Amino acid sequence: MLTKRIIPCLDVKDGRVVKGVNFAGLREVASPVELAEYYSQSGADELVFYDITASAEGRQIFTDILKETASKVFIPMTVGGGINGVMDFERVLSCGADKVSVNSGAIRNPSIIGEAAKLYGDQCVVLSVDAKRVGGKYTVFAKGGRENTGIDAIEWIKRCVSDGAGEVVLNSIDTDGVKNGFDLEMLSAVSDAVNVPIIASGGAGSISDFIELFKALPKVDAGLAASVFHFGEVKISELKDEMIRNGIPARKE
Repeated sequence: MLTKRIIPCLDVKDGRVVKGVNFAGLREVASPVELAEYYSQSGADELVFYDITASAEGRQIFTDILKETASKVFIPMTVGGGINGVMDFERVLSCGADKVSVNSGAIRNPSIIGEAAKLYGDQCVVLSVDAKRVGGKYTVFAKGGRENTGIDAIEWIKRCVSDGAGEVVLNSIDTDGVKNGFDLEMLSAVSDAVNVPIIASGGAGSISDFIELFKALPKVDAGLAASVFHFGEVKISELKDEMIRNGIPARKE
């Protein structure tokens, strides 16, 4: 059985890592390079970097930070924010990223998924979806959760996977930052709809939340979180020990 991945997420704004609750009230945390090094040494399986205001501000992603991090960190890195075309894929991959996450850019230009998959392979294309319950259905939001697109999240994910997205990060805005557990209902619906790796995001508050996630939804491949790792509420080594005690496969150094 494949090991379940534990992935810290670094939301970067103005060159610093920040994390808030429900995308609001952002707090500065630390240097992204230092934090990435710390997580790499602490047993993280991968890292996700999001330049959280690149799309909203219409600018390119932080290539200087990415290059420095790639020179010091040797676990897979997924990078997103302001990815609007295949040239952005090229730029980010050339700076050291292993995978590229696309969210708002794909909503504006859905063909980016297929074009990037043909050039770089499905494994490089990560679809990131911020979803929230609206009127009884899961709805896609863009620009860091600020803009309701009206798009049905399940249908959107199915379309993008069909076009070549090799992995899906599903972030539930309803549970993001609240620390009451992952959105198992939403994750279950997505896991049943597609057959690519699903990364759960939004809601982790304790080690038990990860255990519940992997036990309840064996199809989910990874758990992603930010603040519980940034503020030391969950230590990755302790989380993995508990996963193994619960029969959940995890990579240990």
